[in-house]
Amino acid sequence: MRRSLRSRRAALSASQRQSFARQIASHIAATRWLHGRRAIGLYVSVGNEVATGPLRTLARQRHCPVYLPRIADYRQHRMVFALESGASWSENRHGVPEPSGHRIVAVHALSVVFVPLLGFDAAGTRLGSGAGYYDRLFFFRRHRLSWHRPLLVGLAYGCQQLRHIPRSEHDVPLDALVSEDGVTYFGGRGMQT
Repeated sequence: MRRSLRSRRAALSASQRQSFARQIASHIAATRWLHGRRAIGLYVSVGNEVATGPLRTLARQRHCPVYLPRIADYRQHRMVFALESGASWSENRHGVPEPSGHRIVAVHALSVVFVPLLGFDAAGTRLGSGAGYYDRLFFFRRHRLSWHRPLLVGLAYGCQQLRHIPRSEHDVPLDALVSEDGVTYFGGRGMQT
């Protein structure tokens, strides 16, 4: 399954990926997610992931502090979100740039977290890279009867949609997904801020 998804993303040209990233940012600009200086979680895109540069620019324009993931413990597969700053960056052992700053935020303080993915289905199940960092960090949400922060939003290309992804007990579903085709909400939860 992962191999076929990689080939689908690779089939997109660099100019298509750039255009889709701008369209995704435009769709997000039309939501309420980046209003009122809300703190957001975002990732640094690598490889064929949806480029987050246009979204980071939009967040800065709207004065929303951006927090980026940083691996805190490789053995336990734990990560935290640190404030994006111009200070210093380092690459983690997966080759992903991380902020080296020490200003960590509790994930409950983030309004929305935009997450990368390899694939998604109509139920909001996300296929990640397999390490489970996001699922571990947001596992607390699986035990909530009502929606609480943060909203989990996947960023994807439409070609990454799969018919069905089996959901494990530890998988945390997405609340919404944004692709070049627009915004999709899952499970009727929507944004409640």
